[in-house]
Amino acid sequence: MTRLIVTFLLLTLSAASSLMPISAVAQGARELPDFADLVERTGPAVVNIRTTERSRGNSPAAAPQMPEGMDENDPLYEFFRRFVPPRQGPGQGGQGPRGRGDGSGSGAEVPRGVGSGFIISADGFLLTNHHVVEGADEIYVTLTDKREFKGRLIGSDRRTDVALVKIEAANLPMLKIGDPARLRVGEWVVAIGSPFGLENTVTAGIVSAKGRDTGDYLPFIQTDVAVNPGNSGGPLLNMRGEVIGINSQIYSRTGGFMGISFAIPIDEAMRVSDQLRASGRVTRGRIGVGIAEVTKDVAEPLGLTRAAGALVRNVESGGPAEKAGIEVGDIILKFDNKPIERSTDLPRIVGNTKPGTKVPVSVWRKGAQRELSLTVAEMQSEQTARAPAGGKAQPGQTAPTQANALGLVVSDLTDERKAQLRIKSGVLVDAVEGLAARAGLRQGDVILSLNNQDVVSAKQLNDAVAKLDRSKTQVMLVRRGDNAQFVPIRPAAPATPEAR
Repeated sequence: MTRLIVTFLLLTLSAASSLMPISAVAQGARELPDFADLVERTGPAVVNIRTTERSRGNSPAAAPQMPEGMDENDPLYEFFRRFVPPRQGPGQGGQGPRGRGDGSGSGAEVPRGVGSGFIISADGFLLTNHHVVEGADEIYVTLTDKREFKGRLIGSDRRTDVALVKIEAANLPMLKIGDPARLRVGEWVVAIGSPFGLENTVTAGIVSAKGRDTGDYLPFIQTDVAVNPGNSGGPLLNMRGEVIGINSQIYSRTGGFMGISFAIPIDEAMRVSDQLRASGRVTRGRIGVGIAEVTKDVAEPLGLTRAAGALVRNVESGGPAEKAGIEVGDIILKFDNKPIERSTDLPRIVGNTKPGTKVPVSVWRKGAQRELSLTVAEMQSEQTARAPAGGKAQPGQTAPTQANALGLVVSDLTDERKAQLRIKSGVLVDAVEGLAARAGLRQGDVILSLNNQDVVSAKQLNDAVAKLDRSKTQVMLVRRGDNAQFVPIRPAAPATPEAR
């Protein structure tokens, strides 16, 4: 009897232990997210946006058509099949979608594009992307209850790809604005929009990365949420139903979703929206510098403890930076007491600074930190630096024919050339080979400094090069056109012994 009882207990314990994994799986299944309530609550505030333009005479390009020979497996094939009429042969008539005629009537509305948006106020303000409404003559906003309104563009900002649209309605559903700073990589997120014109489509995924730099002014949120053409301008939502981004871009080689999408952080978008709502335009600060990233190869020889900051490659003549004493080759470490971790931080911080504000700037120059004061100006328009003609030795210059240990043949600059380049000192590269050529230096470059020491003459540079420790990386500040860049020149690799 005792043996039977023991056997029964062992069998009972074994059966109980075999059931535990099933129980654990069931518990894990219950923890999987359920998006139904979230979508039901937030979906009504997401809108479909279609835009039209007025045809300008007999322009066959005004009517979009399916590309000839498009493969049925192409991700965009279904979109063209559903929403774009087939090509018409010579002499064939036909009425296009949404009442489009044959293009013979000037001023007829023709479809231009489809996108998404979301309502941020009960009185009809909504956000979308700049590229959704850019160039549109008419904007039509359709709600989930099928009501359609004509939208009025309040303002649009190309740099951040944010647009503010107003529809005349009241008591509209609206989305709650979240805090992207609280967003964590790996967190579940949801996108709602109109991919390929398919309204009110819901997709979900996780946050893949934060602060992804793909533009001058935006640290994008990267996700693996399925976002396709037509999703642009729609909201990215967290599990609390708060909008934390505007779906804006995808990485794709085919035009369709490939697992990487980018959203504009909603705090950045709301700053732009507030300005658009107040004045119809966005005002940004500017200081008049061109910048580049600071790499580890450059940071260590210059005495920086780590690679951080923004390298000043050029300084606009008469601009705020020049007036404040900022020089080419400076590394901006802080602006308005905000640290510059990456060079792309600087345009965002400067852009968000009110013009006319006087701010402190910390720069690294020749192995020491300096504190400057700068008054921010207003950005008017994008400017493209023009590279001055150069690259040939100036008349009256004599250049040595023997390359130095770094592979450089250099000559002195005339006072006239220095004045033209707005520099106090430097030498011209007449020929390049060896280590310098491998580092990327070219004939016509101007060398401004070597290892934080100003270069004032060809003789001084060659003497300094002769004394260098060739086992260490050397750093030159090199000007090319309007831009300057620190160039690390690494030592030659040791020769490999020949096999015998």
